[in-house]
Amino acid sequence: MKGIQEFPKHYCGVFGVFDHPNAAEIAYYGLYALQHRGQESAGIVTCDGKSFYSHRKMGLVPQVFKGNALADLKGNNAIGHTRYSTTGASHIQNVQPLIVDCNRGKIAIAHNGNLTNAGALRDELEAGGNIFQTTVDSEIILHLLARPNLSADANPLLDTIRRIQGAYSLVMLTENEMIGVRDPHGFRPLSLGKLDGKWVLSSESCAFDLIQAEFVRDVRPGEVVIIDKQGMRSMDAFPDQKRRAFCIFEYVYFARPDSQIAGVNVYQSRIEMGRQLAKEHPIEADMVVPVPDSGNYAALGYSLESKIPYHMAFVRNHYVGRSFLQPSQVTRSMDVRVKLNLVPNLVEGKRIIIVDDSIVRGTTSQSRIKILKEAGAKEVHVLISCPPHKHSCVYGIDFPDRKKLLAATATHEEICRHLGADSVGYLSEEGMVEATHQPKDHFCLACYNGDYPVAYDADVDKEIIERRSVESVSFGELLDKEASQSKLI
Repeated sequence: MKGIQEFPKHYCGVFGVFDHPNAAEIAYYGLYALQHRGQESAGIVTCDGKSFYSHRKMGLVPQVFKGNALADLKGNNAIGHTRYSTTGASHIQNVQPLIVDCNRGKIAIAHNGNLTNAGALRDELEAGGNIFQTTVDSEIILHLLARPNLSADANPLLDTIRRIQGAYSLVMLTENEMIGVRDPHGFRPLSLGKLDGKWVLSSESCAFDLIQAEFVRDVRPGEVVIIDKQGMRSMDAFPDQKRRAFCIFEYVYFARPDSQIAGVNVYQSRIEMGRQLAKEHPIEADMVVPVPDSGNYAALGYSLESKIPYHMAFVRNHYVGRSFLQPSQVTRSMDVRVKLNLVPNLVEGKRIIIVDDSIVRGTTSQSRIKILKEAGAKEVHVLISCPPHKHSCVYGIDFPDRKKLLAATATHEEICRHLGADSVGYLSEEGMVEATHQPKDHFCLACYNGDYPVAYDADVDKEIIERRSVESVSFGELLDKEASQSKLI
């Protein structure tokens, strides 16, 4: 039986480096910096101009690349991927980067995002005879790229990205070039940098800091960048697309605070969200307490704006792994206490404001409030640095379906009673957007307001392809059918 996931899981991180003598090592450290974006698996593919070399396994980056793993990855070109599964199950066959050998040579791909038309495209490709080796939507892109040209003027790369829909930041590797692509709405981030005069691509700019690369700019929504021995060139594959839909939850939670996205420092945007919270929800209290680490910066912003002292009353155990699926409620409850331990003397007899980035189901929030009150806190007020999540995400964040979202199934008063809090307050959409200093129409806010910028199949979810395979007709059944028809004749 599946357990309960309390927090939205990260999606994926992608990285690439071209024409550098230490490509594999650089990709390794790039993925290390992007580990927060996915902890299920990691992989690197390199190329020496002729052959591809691959190392992909389940686990964290340092667990995957042990021993001589990096030494075996030859070549000056490399792409890497760290994954949390948003389409396709979490097992070894789905670990990226994926590689295909076709009439255009070898192509490797690392993908961050979700394709909203994955089901229809896979049906079409399978009907045409394509054979799939994985259950991830990323493989669909490889099959589209590998199709024979329909005409002499056809551009397989542009044709492919114009057929796929949804959210995608791609880093691809061929035998002689590295390609970066961002979807026309710009759902997912992708940064362009330089290291020792060589081009690098990364989901976030924080990876450039670790490898001491220069951040050049963001890859623009709808832009295709092609990097080879001659340098870098780019084009806008969707010149008519004006609507932008960057996932604002990158600023709220996903991106590392030391990353720069769209000219905005993530750390500063979270501080501003906390300041906005203080303006929208002024509360008389003795201290502001963050939920580490997701609430650290918004809580600091609230403290700076309200002048209420900031205290790290929860101490995080950094040596505890993430709580994915737990077998029992006892284990889940204990897991909260293992991860975060309270300094009880700080909160006894005090009025507490606890700040976090989001409430999904409310299970762990409920446990934290209980811990505070057991320690003698006089009042506990919960503030969230984004609006309530009332809708599922179909673009690459593992928010569950609506009936599992607390804010979608309960009134504000019911949420407050459920959590055991004295009050609960959410940041408004306007306050959240204002904290980024960008226009509202630059963002996707679908998980808050249900306004989905790209159409999607309501039946598509994380395990759609696994279900399709289960529903397939066996060869034995077809043989039985053939035999029965023969008897009738």
